[in-house]
Amino acid sequence: MKEANLTPHIACSPGDFAKTVLMPGDPLRAKLIAETYLENAELVNNVRGIHGYTGMYEGKRVSVMASGMGMPSIGIYSYELFNFFGVDSIIRIGSAGAIHPDLKLFDLVIGQGACYDSDYPRQFGMRGTYAPIADFGLLRKAVDECETRGLRYRVGNLLSSDLFYGEGGVEVTLAWRKLGVLAVEMESAALYANAARAGKKALCICTISDRLEGGEVTTAEQRQNAFHDMMRVALSIAE
Repeated sequence: MKEANLTPHIACSPGDFAKTVLMPGDPLRAKLIAETYLENAELVNNVRGIHGYTGMYEGKRVSVMASGMGMPSIGIYSYELFNFFGVDSIIRIGSAGAIHPDLKLFDLVIGQGACYDSDYPRQFGMRGTYAPIADFGLLRKAVDECETRGLRYRVGNLLSSDLFYGEGGVEVTLAWRKLGVLAVEMESAALYANAARAGKKALCICTISDRLEGGEVTTAEQRQNAFHDMMRVALSIAE
């Protein structure tokens, strides 16, 4: 029997995770992906209700595990996966709010880079401001997959924010459009920084679930159905 590798947040045996892990924020979405797309999916982690599964997708071994919400949460899980469980690539798949006026509900945004309003990167002790970016190989594969599938998508900068209910209101977030930032979410900068530090790969693919200007939002049912485009792209590019 393989010896269990226990961290405070993940409890499974070495090798239970595939080399690529898809990370939605929601544990129930991880469960949905495993049950919908993975053959012979096995629950390999359930500490604190954070479902992690490994199975097969079109002949390749893939894992999916929730990240929780925010940079501290994905910072913990991605660090442990990269450094303790032999994971080489993490693809975040989640929702984002549109900042750029041309983005519509359900469009995909592929995060080439991630701006941030967080202190998370300060831990690395750099004398300057770090610019977190995606792995280009994964990004290029995601773009090609979107083209093949005929999906609406944009590539560019995301804003990773620590704030969901900020005192400054939506105008503070919309100000980032002056520099071409496409959408706001809460995890990518920490994921990209952890991947860089570990010498691993990361990519964020988001689906627009709401538009900050105008107040358009998707329903829970719409999100459940439309987010499958993002899931299929991520599964297809898993290495």
